[in-house]
This record gives sequence, structure tokens and C-alpha cells, in this order.
Amino acid sequence: MSVLLAPGAGTDRNHASLVSAAEAIMAATGESVERMDFPYRKAGRKIPDKAPVLVQAVRDEAALLEGPLILGGRSMGGRMCSMAVAEGLEARALILICYPLHPPGKPDALRVAHFNRITVPCLFVSGTRDAFGTPEELTAHTSAIVGPVTHVWIEGGDHSLRKRDGVVASAIVSWLGSLA
Repeated sequence: MSVLLAPGAGTDRNHASLVSAAEAIMAATGESVERMDFPYRKAGRKIPDKAPVLVQAVRDEAALLEGPLILGGRSMGGRMCSMAVAEGLEARALILICYPLHPPGKPDALRVAHFNRITVPCLFVSGTRDAFGTPEELTAHTSAIVGPVTHVWIEGGDHSLRKRDGVVASAIVSWLGSLA
């Protein structure tokens, strides 16, 4: 098994939450964990490319890994992984940390059109005060996912989940153990 983790829009592969998750997964499972950067970050830009470019980057990084694949990441990175899987990229499961259901203050601008094409187990780890989607909103919309969905709520956490890296990593490791 290999795990690929992608960063949020404003960060890179070395974001503390991705490093913490990768280290915890490797320590608990002994499996390979890779963290990726998107093309705009590699080029030194701060503004993300359009979704097709980002999804292709996930596909390209995934192609470098062996064995059953688990994809995931923070915010935009997790969203791009979920879109890649919905478009046919083979994966065993998805890990979605702080999934950006909609932009803050724009609950009608949903990012869920692909949910009904996801057939793999999904872990959603989110704060209960995330401006990108409340627990009620996320629960309602993830019901469209065909595969089994698990939610882990970090009480009081916002979209950054600052100082919660250990809790997030523990939730991921526990969930991965349940997939066996």
C-alpha cells in the first residue's frame, strides 16, 4: 500500500499537518507515504492552477507509486484527490482533512458534484467551526458518496485545525486500521 497526501491551496508538501500525518501513518503501518506539491507551487506561484491541472498532477504523482493506493490531503489537496478518484483514478480509500465544501460565506457554491461517483471508503476530518462547511452541511452532502463515509469532528476546530496535528494524525491512523 502507498499513501499520497496533497496540500491545501496556501501551503506546500511540508505543511506541518501533512508531515505529522505522514510520520504517524509510516510509524503505525510501515507503509510508504509520499507528500506532493502542485505545479503552481513548484513554479513558485501562490495562485492555484485550474482544477484539471491540479487533478492531473494528482494522477501523475499517483502513477509513481506502487501497490494499492490511498489518496488524500488537506482542503484543496483532498478535494483534488477526491475528484481524481471520481474521474476513475484507482484508489483503495480517501483521507479528506478539512474538505472545502464551499467557500466561506457562500454555502450555495458547493463543491460536491463529483461525490456520487466516489465508491471508495472516505475519512473526513473537520473542525466543528470550519467556515468551509459545518458538520451539518458536510454530513448532508457526503451522504451522496457511494462508498462508506466516516466523519471525525475536532471540537472547536476551524479550517486550519491549528495545534491539532496529533489529533488529526491519530484519527487517520485509527481509521486506516479499520480498513484492514
